[in-house]
Amino acid sequence: MSQSHETSQSQETLSNLLQETRRFEPPAELAASANVKAGTYEEAARDRLAYWAGQAERLSWSRPWDEVLDWTDPPFAKWFVGGELNAAYNCVDRHVEAGRGAKVAYHWEGEPGDTRTLTYADLRREVNKAANALLELGVRKGDRVAIYLPMIPELPISMLACARIGATHSVVFGGFSADALRTRIDDAQARLVITADGGYRRGKASALKPTVDAAVADTPSVEHVLVVRRTGEEVAETERDVWWQDVVERQSTEHTPEPMDAEHPLYILYTSGTTGKPKGILHTTGGYLTQVASTHHSVFDLKPETDVYWCSADIGWVTGHSYIVYGPLANGATSVMYEGTPDTPHKGRWWELIEKYKVTIFYTAPTAIRTFMKWGDDIPAQHDLSSLRVLGSVGEPINPEAYVWYREHIGGGRCPVVDTWWQTETGAIMVSPLPGVTAGKPGAAMRPLPGIGADVVDDEANPVPNGGGGFLVLTEPWPSMLRTIWGDDERYVKTYWSRFDGLYFAGDGAKKDEDGDIWLLGRVDDVMLVSGHNISTTEVESALVAHPKVAEAAVVGATDPLTTQAIVAFVIPRGDAGGDVEGEDFLRELREHVARTLGPIAKPRQIMIVPELPKTRSGKIMRRLLRDVAENRGIGDVTTLADSTVMDLIAEKLPGTKSEG
Repeated sequence: MSQSHETSQSQETLSNLLQETRRFEPPAELAASANVKAGTYEEAARDRLAYWAGQAERLSWSRPWDEVLDWTDPPFAKWFVGGELNAAYNCVDRHVEAGRGAKVAYHWEGEPGDTRTLTYADLRREVNKAANALLELGVRKGDRVAIYLPMIPELPISMLACARIGATHSVVFGGFSADALRTRIDDAQARLVITADGGYRRGKASALKPTVDAAVADTPSVEHVLVVRRTGEEVAETERDVWWQDVVERQSTEHTPEPMDAEHPLYILYTSGTTGKPKGILHTTGGYLTQVASTHHSVFDLKPETDVYWCSADIGWVTGHSYIVYGPLANGATSVMYEGTPDTPHKGRWWELIEKYKVTIFYTAPTAIRTFMKWGDDIPAQHDLSSLRVLGSVGEPINPEAYVWYREHIGGGRCPVVDTWWQTETGAIMVSPLPGVTAGKPGAAMRPLPGIGADVVDDEANPVPNGGGGFLVLTEPWPSMLRTIWGDDERYVKTYWSRFDGLYFAGDGAKKDEDGDIWLLGRVDDVMLVSGHNISTTEVESALVAHPKVAEAAVVGATDPLTTQAIVAFVIPRGDAGGDVEGEDFLRELREHVARTLGPIAKPRQIMIVPELPKTRSGKIMRRLLRDVAENRGIGDVTTLADSTVMDLIAEKLPGTKSEG
């Protein structure tokens, strides 16, 4: 057998190790009144384009479309061809015109405890003033605006002001470095940067303006920097600077939104590229707004009259774009928006906010859920969370044990958990349970939503049988899909459409269980080849987290002369674990636990007990750095970590690390 054929064979299938038998049926009352019933799947399958045309009717169009989908030049899609609409009008004005201006759009809570309540009428006034200010500063339809703000109301206001006048916004997460911000400004050729003096994080003011000053020192495209005063810190002023309070506050509260073509660029959102050059993911207006509104309505069973919805993400990530700003506002929802961290000023802050605002729908990330598990069950138990009715998970596959903990300790054992799979590139949720239809399985994303084509295929693009593993692909174009990588059509085709002919390859491994439901197994880069078996880091991490003394785990494959790769695990014990959690007995217990759960092939060669794991600011574990540790290499670039000192803590543990051969 040739080496190349061996490689192909080794990638053909992912071992399906984890078995999960728990099922949670939809609550009867929720199922009876659910927005989406089981029949919708068949309806959408009969005529996919008619289904999406029906979903687009949720929006107000100033000109109806001529064609639902133009797919004559794949992979370049055009949705709702010829249609015209304005995203800001759909998110704000139409609700006010319908007599719902007094309805709360955002309950905003600052980290220090200051609050603002914005009704839809308030939001329209603020967005109109900001739109007029942008025009005064020379921003026009088709220009790009970079936004580098903390989680304050001026962030969604700025995005909507851009959408209102047809400027394309590029939100950059307010934790990125000056260099990361500069490369994004340059790539988009942004004309204006909107920022703040700073924001509040972990109990203190965190400056943003100096980062912007360093970033724009050498960006000729930027004409003005519009600065919101949030913390009151002194900031250096340059000739490009204008204060929000000076220029926005004096504007007229009236502005007529201009209709945009359905394919008008709404925003660019950058994701890290493997080449070092960030990828500007381009989303357009009509299809994107249709799918985020549709999925927000269906996946969360949103009842805008009565629900209070909270997505805990930062707007700097796609989750915040789609499910804090555009989806909820298009649906006329009331949302909670929070500036700070979950442990400031205490570890019950999020539960305090759910109790205060009587949140009914809560959407957060598995990394946050595992952190709360680590902190202990007693913290959420101190708060009344009985208002909750639907829980959501986003960002990475959720471990079954984290799912069950979330359902029991946050959802009171009664709330369905919707584990959603999607990406910056897909724009909106693609694979997810529906809370009124699906019997939830802990850890499973379940099946593609109505109108979505997704499958798991092997190396030859053949669908895998039930029980098999492989690569998650999307088989049909979808309304909220990225249209290209900004300024680089060739890279778009090569990155997403070249692996499998005619299929979008997401870069994620997945498996189908015996029922044909989909389980995500993380990035294909995070699959380990152990003695001829492809084993997902996700499954081994889930097995470790299922141990009652383990709060969180990260697993990597390290080069091994005997088995190709060996499994190395980094484990954080629970706060209440007790006993000697660094002793040989505990490490042996964990290794045997994994072997019992997944089989001897998945037993880690080495387990390191660590105080923390290296995570990006969006909460994803940086396994690349852990691989460096596992293979005794120098630690790579740590600039994208939320806390770069974590690697120092891990390195300190290494000399005395206990492991078993």
